[in-house]
Amino acid sequence: MTVEREAVMRVLAGVAHPGGGDLVSRDLIRAMAIEGGTVRFVIEAATPDEARALASAQAEAEARLKALPGVSVVQAVMTAHGPAAKPAPPGLKIGQHPTPQQGGPQRISGIDRIIAVASGKGGVGKSTVASNLAVALARAGRRVGLLDADIYGPSLPKMMGVSKRPSSPDGKIIEPLVAHGVTMMSIGL
Repeated sequence: MTVEREAVMRVLAGVAHPGGGDLVSRDLIRAMAIEGGTVRFVIEAATPDEARALASAQAEAEARLKALPGVSVVQAVMTAHGPAAKPAPPGLKIGQHPTPQQGGPQRISGIDRIIAVASGKGGVGKSTVASNLAVALARAGRRVGLLDADIYGPSLPKMMGVSKRPSSPDGKIIEPLVAHGVTMMSIGL
């Protein structure tokens, strides 16, 4: 027996909302899907408090729909999309400036600038750009360190022409390799 959307909506219209009306008249039903004897839908509450108040209505809706001829499985999901929490205002005292909430990034002694080369997609030339930029900066007289942290395809050793492994004299610290004036380390080493 085929389950019709209209029949499901009639059943849901009989489930009372704690604040008055019903689930359908309050326009809370979303993403309904009916496949064979399975009925899936979302009850979208305006706030987390309303979602908690609707827990019994959700259970009632599931029970009533399971009693509908042709329905074998009911999956009702509750969700609430309330306003985002506002950040706390800075602590102000009359005649004073606001104090920063966070300290910001910590400086590393001996390091003036950090350049990150990244992308959310593979195969776009991140390692090529990073290695060429590092060598160019080294040739311009800059002290350059290069880290290849690509765990899926570290290619920096090949691009920098390095085949030996880094040494660890004390077994605790790994000494980076130097190639083309660039101090480098890679997961691929």
